[in-house]
Amino acid sequence: MRFILLLVLATLGACADFPDLDARLSATTRDAAYPKLEPLGPLIARVQVLNTSDGVIVNSVVAFNNRINNLLAKSAHIRGPVIDIETNNRMGRGVAVPASIR
Repeated sequence: MRFILLLVLATLGACADFPDLDARLSATTRDAAYPKLEPLGPLIARVQVLNTSDGVIVNSVVAFNNRINNLLAKSAHIRGPVIDIETNNRMGRGVAVPASIR
């Protein structure tokens, strides 16, 4: 009986109309090129040149350097392992299934 009920529910889900999400995008948006990623080195070099020529206020250079350091710290954190060693070891041991449900 449960199988028939599950089969009926699964069949009802198959009848649903799903929205066409791609139709919501304009042709301009859909055909747009991906943004170009720029290396950080040349930007830092430009700031250093502007700083030596008094083209940038010292406070903005300090703020910019703080932002760079924060972003570098965040990127270093992201590069780390997703699962810590203790959890990974516990997952490696597997799941102990109690005898009462085997």
